[in-house]
Amino acid sequence: MIRRRMIIAFLAPALFLYLALMILPAVQAFWLSLYSTSGFGDTPRWVGIDNYIRLYADPIFLKSVVNTLIVFIVGGIGVFGLAFVFTVLLNSGIWGKKLFRALIFMPNVIALVAIATFWSFVFTPRYGLLTSFLKTIGLNGLAATSWTAPENTFFAMLVGFVWVSAGFFTILVLAGADKIPLDMCEAARLEGASHFTIFRLITIPMIWDVIVITIVLWTITAIRLVEYPYAFGGPNIDQNLYTPGIYLYIMGFGQREPVYALGYATSIGVALFLFTVISIVTLRFVLRRETVEF
Repeated sequence: MIRRRMIIAFLAPALFLYLALMILPAVQAFWLSLYSTSGFGDTPRWVGIDNYIRLYADPIFLKSVVNTLIVFIVGGIGVFGLAFVFTVLLNSGIWGKKLFRALIFMPNVIALVAIATFWSFVFTPRYGLLTSFLKTIGLNGLAATSWTAPENTFFAMLVGFVWVSAGFFTILVLAGADKIPLDMCEAARLEGASHFTIFRLITIPMIWDVIVITIVLWTITAIRLVEYPYAFGGPNIDQNLYTPGIYLYIMGFGQREPVYALGYATSIGVALFLFTVISIVTLRFVLRRETVEF
């Protein structure tokens, strides 16, 4: 009994802070999403689920959702493709493994604005690094492409975001691969297995739980993506770069001109929360496998 009271006494402050700072604001946000209000002194007007009906008929919001799906699928293929390739290379006995691991992770310690500025310079049409490289190898037609044009700017941004994110997820996969006993990989090499075969038949099954966690983290990263497109597109960001998080901010506060549709913006946040929870639960169920012990 005394032990139970001590546990409750120690947990109570953390539980109180969690309820006050997380659960209560979430409930208030859902309640606010049922109103039409600017949030700045006007009288909220009850609209019920009209904000959500408007949300799922809003072409700009639907475009931002499509952008998020592209980031999740196309960007995810790029991120995990690079992460797996780097893992195979770094676990192949290459010299300077720690050095290469640090270099791969380095983009994550650089300020996001600096990374976005670098990639915007890479894609500058006339004198950018990509244009100069394409001209050097004789691809003048491809070099004439305007990579920062409205129809191309999203995929130009996505390339830079994949480059930034790949290092972080590579480190996670490597951390799981480092736990695999070396004698298993050595036995496979003696049997003539290639590095790719070892990765496919030994590494992936052994670190499947780590891979599931990284996929969940990537899902959350893709859904909440805000900073990098904003830094890449500048303060007057083009709608082709919108994500739901960016659209939420713009509807809540505006850009050059204020919008102050706080009730509608809050409904976007609630929709994002529900989408995140559903996505994670679905992924955990679909990717569930029997645990491999070693």
